[in-house]
Amino acid sequence: MTPRNALPQLHGVLVLDKPSGPTSTACLTAIKRLGQKKIGHAGTLDPLAAGVLVVLLGEATKLASYVMEGEKTYLGQLRLGLSTDTYDIQGAVTAEAAWDHIAPAELAEAIAAWTQEESQEVPPYSAAKHQGKPLYALARQGLAAPVKHKKISVFDAQAVAIDLPSATFRVRVSAGVYIRSLVHSLGKRLGCGAALTALTREASRPFDLTQAHGLDDILAAPETLPERIIPIGQALPHWATIALPADTAALVRQGVRVRAGASVAPGGCALLTDDAGQPLALAKVEETEGTRRWAILRGLFGDPQPARRGGQTVPERTTTPNHGG
Repeated sequence: MTPRNALPQLHGVLVLDKPSGPTSTACLTAIKRLGQKKIGHAGTLDPLAAGVLVVLLGEATKLASYVMEGEKTYLGQLRLGLSTDTYDIQGAVTAEAAWDHIAPAELAEAIAAWTQEESQEVPPYSAAKHQGKPLYALARQGLAAPVKHKKISVFDAQAVAIDLPSATFRVRVSAGVYIRSLVHSLGKRLGCGAALTALTREASRPFDLTQAHGLDDILAAPETLPERIIPIGQALPHWATIALPADTAALVRQGVRVRAGASVAPGGCALLTDDAGQPLALAKVEETEGTRRWAILRGLFGDPQPARRGGQTVPERTTTPNHGG
């Protein structure tokens, strides 16, 4: 698609079925060439990994932190007896060891034990930073960096099939968990080493593979991109949606913390829209001196003050009804 007939900027979520091989950034660059200059993603996939990559277009890039926080489900494969510097099969082999003392039941038990892990070692080849520089850049230069650890949650982990020295597993985790680190730690516990050999992200809640579109399909028919986009109003289906009357919506656009209905508990979050369903803002109920109001977390379409957080509490006109859910 040439710049002359590139698509206009779209606004919404594209659930991409990333192929194994290219980086997440390379996939976005390909879509960017279709006229999508404002683009981002929620949760990087390593080059080895395939599956759900949530791509955010236009105004939907403002939702990144809220879309990114959802739990992830992966189907992976590992191989015992092999250690690499990247913790996956694409790295340089650092050690090999006998694995034939490991029984299938022992390996299945070790995979299930991931649910007990509360922290993990950040891989030396990762985008995590030390003194402002990515760890992978330091590792490639042979520079030492302190081993970093991060808190994680593993909600479920099961062996799907075992054919030693390989195994297929499925794991459901919190955002930001390195699956290759789980495999690496398993190999250390079993005393033989282990490396990740394949990985597919099956879901990045609230999205999954059934909603995903192949990169090649998109590039082969770029005119179909608009119909593949999930509108912003449907990007957070687990959030309540509250439509505001026109006068209240106008106040939200001005950054006013409008009143929330008594039925909404403090701390509750919602997508506020105007009466035509146009997204206005992500908001959270805060209670001050017995009055509940919508504090703006992120302004969206048509908001002249999109970067303002919290908003301002100003006297409401006596003609302004106290709508807001």
